[in-house]
Amino acid sequence: MNGQARRQWPATLTVQPIRHASGSVRLPGSKSLTNRALLLAALADGPTTLSNELDAEDTRVMIEALRALGVSITDTGDGLRVHGCTGVFPERKGDLFLGNAGTAMRSLTAALAFAGGTYRLDGVARMRERPIGDLVDALNVLGARVGYAGNPGYPPLLIEPASLAGNATIDVRGDVSSQFVSGLLMAAPLIAPTSGLVVNVPGTLISQPYVAMTVALMARFGVDVTRRDGGVGFAFVVPRATYRAPGNLAIEGDASSASYFLALGALAGGPVRVQGAGSASVQGDVAFAHLLEAMGAQVTWGEDWIETSKAGPLRAVDYDCGAIPDAAMTAAVLALFAHGRTRLRGIGSWRVKETDRIAAMATELGKLGAKVETGVDWLALEGPVALHPAEIDTYDDHRIAMCFALAATGGVPVVIQDPQCVSKTFPAFFDVLASVNRT
Repeated sequence: MNGQARRQWPATLTVQPIRHASGSVRLPGSKSLTNRALLLAALADGPTTLSNELDAEDTRVMIEALRALGVSITDTGDGLRVHGCTGVFPERKGDLFLGNAGTAMRSLTAALAFAGGTYRLDGVARMRERPIGDLVDALNVLGARVGYAGNPGYPPLLIEPASLAGNATIDVRGDVSSQFVSGLLMAAPLIAPTSGLVVNVPGTLISQPYVAMTVALMARFGVDVTRRDGGVGFAFVVPRATYRAPGNLAIEGDASSASYFLALGALAGGPVRVQGAGSASVQGDVAFAHLLEAMGAQVTWGEDWIETSKAGPLRAVDYDCGAIPDAAMTAAVLALFAHGRTRLRGIGSWRVKETDRIAAMATELGKLGAKVETGVDWLALEGPVALHPAEIDTYDDHRIAMCFALAATGGVPVVIQDPQCVSKTFPAFFDVLASVNRT
């Protein structure tokens, strides 16, 4: 791995006014793809070499957890070589610390539920406030013995040896986090009856592109999932199968991280090009570029790149962000510069992320001079806003630090408290931001 996660930032970092930005950015590997690929490679039959994998806090806790479970993962210099255990983790006991990595906590809970061992899964204080009860309920209906070591519905979790009940169908809610569905889908080939397992998602499934990403990656490891629509909700049919190592797998650049630089091009002239994710991406957050187009930015697409430029004043939008919840945080900062009232809808999942992002974004946007309205699953503000210099609290939330750095394009310095929090997914963010700053 590239070691960028060791980058140390001071306690506060001032982003000076950015008057023009242009250039090209090579995106770090996708966090969502890296952690999914690590787990599937660990479960597969045979070795897999992952290249362009993300080296950051969220992926490191996943790697350390898999190693604690007996999976051999070696750094080749060109990537990570994961020696699959053919669906059976060698270690039948473990105390796993997963930080604040939801992708690791939710997927490993499902993968370990029928692994035949005794495991404790825990994380930082905020992880103990992030719900997991819907996934635990579904696993326990299947016969698992997953319990709570603290508050019911939240980590830490205790997993004990269990036997499958033989269900051919299972329901799991997807209206709080799509990670519950993704975690269950990735475990399903190992626990499905011979006829397969039908995973029903009654009602709403938020962040659907992330589930589509999971299904696409499972196909790369030899397991084809069928989506069956009709009636209310969704259903996924998963066969009983053994994952097959694909040999080599290149991880796409992180589309959520791309949003900051795509927005930068729209705000500070451009052109700014992100490399590593484009029209051929399996990541839903590339659709942030469509939101930029709706706001009036100039956007050009390639298969593995996207480029943006300022084409005039930005327009306010009323936009359903349910498919791009992480990138929508960037749109909230863009709204400071857009003419009219911007309303971002479908962002209820913000409330159970690294912090209550709706409350945090409203507070910090207010420091810059915005008058913000919020609801259960929406945020709105009127622009353009005459920005005030501000000190931005980041709530140990990497995305708050990164998206508010863009406010410096409004001609004011922006002080970011605890910039080190970007190490969760993009350790070199502020260096990369400086590399395209032409002022």
